[in-house]
Amino acid sequence: MTREALSASTDALRAAGIDEPRLDAELLLAEATGWDRARLAANPEAEIAPAAARRFGEMVRRRLRREPVAYILGRRGFRHLELAVDRRVLIPRPETEMLVELALELRPGSVLDLGTGSGAIALAVASELADCAVIAADTSPGALEVARANAERLGLAGRVRFFEGSLPPAEGFDLVLANLPYVAESEWASLQPEVTEWEPREALLAGPDGLDAIRAVLAEPVRGNVALEVGEGQAGSVGELLREAGFDSVEVRADLAGIERVVIGWR
Repeated sequence: MTREALSASTDALRAAGIDEPRLDAELLLAEATGWDRARLAANPEAEIAPAAARRFGEMVRRRLRREPVAYILGRRGFRHLELAVDRRVLIPRPETEMLVELALELRPGSVLDLGTGSGAIALAVASELADCAVIAADTSPGALEVARANAERLGLAGRVRFFEGSLPPAEGFDLVLANLPYVAESEWASLQPEVTEWEPREALLAGPDGLDAIRAVLAEPVRGNVALEVGEGQAGSVGELLREAGFDSVEVRADLAGIERVVIGWR
């Protein structure tokens, strides 16, 4: 029954070192049964069909191997969108929504999403700013496949252009938004297995200090304002890189945890 399945799986996930074992168990059981979490809570004595029980057991085994829940479910929410995700792309994080919020604040006529991954930033901007021309760029063909598929499924394929590479040649944008790799090599071993063993390494690591990807972008002529998501403790260094690249002023914005998360270069 539901109560026993949740209790046993929660205990197993906790023993494996999972941070939120009960939540993960509920999400996986909801997926396996087709019920929502409210129904699971309201019907603890409900019997689980054999096929659903087998599916749930397999999903729990995947989670015990530290595969992220988002990859097991094949999706992740980002703002009001539900994005398909797999191992070709990073799982979108809540702090990245700050870049979308900046676009909504500035209402630019054109936006470039650098390192688009699943397409989270580009698709959110396209869906919320109807008059904005949006380009999504990534150096990974696999990531672009995921982003294009998300655009099609969400009905936004006509709103976003996709580009394989970094900066599209000879184009200027009112605003460049970028969640580039920013993990330093020295930090890699301290990250959770969900990150190091499952998410694409090339979308995370950026050299000894975590700033190589940002340096590479700023070495090119970037027209317009630029907003970069950065790791904890990197805002000062990234601000200096922006000034060296010719930006007139720099602004830093903190996330809800108080971490300086977004660095903006203004022209």
